[in-house]
Amino acid sequence: MAIERLRVLRELADRGTVAAVAAALSMTPSAVSQQLKVLAREAGVALLEPDGRRVRLTDAGRALVVRADEVLAAMDKAAAEMASYRGSPRGEVRVALFPSGAALLLPRVLAELAGSGVEMVARDEDVPAVEVPRLLADYDVVLTHRDERAASIGGPRVASRVLMREPIDVVVGPNHRLAGHGAVVPAELADETWLSVRGGFPVDDVLRSIATVTGVQPRIAQRLNDFTVIEALVASGYGIALMPRHAVRHPDVVMLRLAGVRAARLYDLATRPHAEKRPAVATVLAAFQAAARRATGPDDQQR
Repeated sequence: MAIERLRVLRELADRGTVAAVAAALSMTPSAVSQQLKVLAREAGVALLEPDGRRVRLTDAGRALVVRADEVLAAMDKAAAEMASYRGSPRGEVRVALFPSGAALLLPRVLAELAGSGVEMVARDEDVPAVEVPRLLADYDVVLTHRDERAASIGGPRVASRVLMREPIDVVVGPNHRLAGHGAVVPAELADETWLSVRGGFPVDDVLRSIATVTGVQPRIAQRLNDFTVIEALVASGYGIALMPRHAVRHPDVVMLRLAGVRAARLYDLATRPHAEKRPAVATVLAAFQAAARRATGPDDQQR
């Protein structure tokens, strides 16, 4: 089986449509379809089946995608090993980060990489953790976040490593009735107006946990994914919010520890399996680990 045809199959698994694969690989849709037909003949089994006006992978196709990941990872490793004979790790590593994680870690990561010969190209991608496999079609490393009680996103086609834990606190305005408290329990928050994020993100998961404990459905006035906007509204008295501890910047909000509920998010670094065998990717992963150690304190690791 030709490696390039295996790459086309993997792209179809990642992107979902022949048209999307054609756009990603600078091919025509008919050329993509032809490559997939040839690969099916080489495999001796059907790899695709009709799905309405589109196609989807058969069980055999999905199994072959997993092997394609392994073959392509081995090719990347071989290229990286040859590069290592030419000196220190070099090359470009594409990284996707969620915005608040980028604000905390990206300056530190870039400082770690200075002089390494590795060029990190960063882009912000604000999606729930379940969408990370889709991002790995375009990125070598994805920094994502999830509620600490949520399952890992790791699987046959995704390698996931926990990078750090960040507590999630309650933030209130300076004149709020709870502003003088160091900590609060869910029962004290049952009648509050909330400013939250869109569903599927860790902060919303914690808010739903508060609702479960209190038996009161939270009254959410606004859903915004920009923590800078959320804390500005909190400071102005338009509601209270849950925010990751290191995302709080506004001088006029008051942070309160949330007691009685597990309230934290985990940062995960996701790659394709075996991607760390590329020296450049391994260097970036190590830079993230060093940055996380410097960014967190002992309280962050308490569970």
